[in-house]
Amino acid sequence: MLILTLESSCDETSAAVIKDGRVLSNAVASQIPIHARYGGVVPELASRNHIRDIHPVIDQAIAGAGITLEQIDGYAVTCGPGLVGSLLVGVETAKGLAFAYDRPCVGLNHLEGHLTTVLLDLDEVDSPEFPYIGMIVSGGHTDIYIVHALGQYTLLGRTRDDAAGEAFDKVAKMLGIPYPGGAEIDRLAANGNPKAIKFPRPMAHHDNLDFSFSGLKTAVMQYTEAHGMPADDAALADLCASFQQAVVDVLLLKVMRAAKTHGIPRIVLSGGVACNRQLRKELREAGERDGVEVFIAPASLCTDNAAMLGAVAAHYLGQVDLDHFSAHDLKARGNMPLGESLRNPARVHN
Repeated sequence: MLILTLESSCDETSAAVIKDGRVLSNAVASQIPIHARYGGVVPELASRNHIRDIHPVIDQAIAGAGITLEQIDGYAVTCGPGLVGSLLVGVETAKGLAFAYDRPCVGLNHLEGHLTTVLLDLDEVDSPEFPYIGMIVSGGHTDIYIVHALGQYTLLGRTRDDAAGEAFDKVAKMLGIPYPGGAEIDRLAANGNPKAIKFPRPMAHHDNLDFSFSGLKTAVMQYTEAHGMPADDAALADLCASFQQAVVDVLLLKVMRAAKTHGIPRIVLSGGVACNRQLRKELREAGERDGVEVFIAPASLCTDNAAMLGAVAAHYLGQVDLDHFSAHDLKARGNMPLGESLRNPARVHN
């Protein structure tokens, strides 16, 4: 089955062609230069630029796969969660294509795409067996789930305030580091001492699997108020390394606790913060030490992209009854819990 997937939940416009679990092409148009001048994503600008970019990325994906739109067997698009204006561009485009070519189209949950990216046929990483512990770490989410199978998830813990990626970006802005701040903190931290400043590890001693990063962000602000902004590159690197280590320590503690508590020796790390080199390194080391298999998609598939929807797209399109199916009622939903979307029978247990 040839599937065209579309993703436009925030500030990346992406289209991908998937065939039998293999990524044939994955085109991504990033809006980083547009939003960098504001220090974060401006929703109105994001949606306007999705309108500009959606057809060029589709053309690029189709050309990259060496096919035509007439050959596509089905469409899949992110319906939520995300910025409603951004989501609408992808949803209405996918519905239009499905109508024009008389093909099925399913709406997917953005989080489900992140959790299942490693189930694609990738050269760089093997696919885990079910069940596995899935941790999404991004600018909008920091969640831990048990992934029982495609469409079946149990929520174990999530952030109570800021997501980890949001904390990275806000601390970066506080320090005058250009957007996107998370990647720049990762780069600067490589030359710093992670023990230079003792920042708190929020909720580390709580028995649950929830997170909280707003207090850590406040701790960085209080440190700069008491000691001033870093005086030179070395001091900035130390501060970044110390902050990053605090985040990584909490993420590792919680996800390893989840694997141990539930007796599931397989962890999948996903989301944009899964690109963080320190997090990837220390999670793999922890897995080797504790006998837990660790699966992390290539960095290009951790940030928002359409290819990450490939595994769930094939799963749900395979369940569609074409005699009683219509994609006309697909809607964008800014706040969509995992497992909820039209023509998507996924179940989530809280």
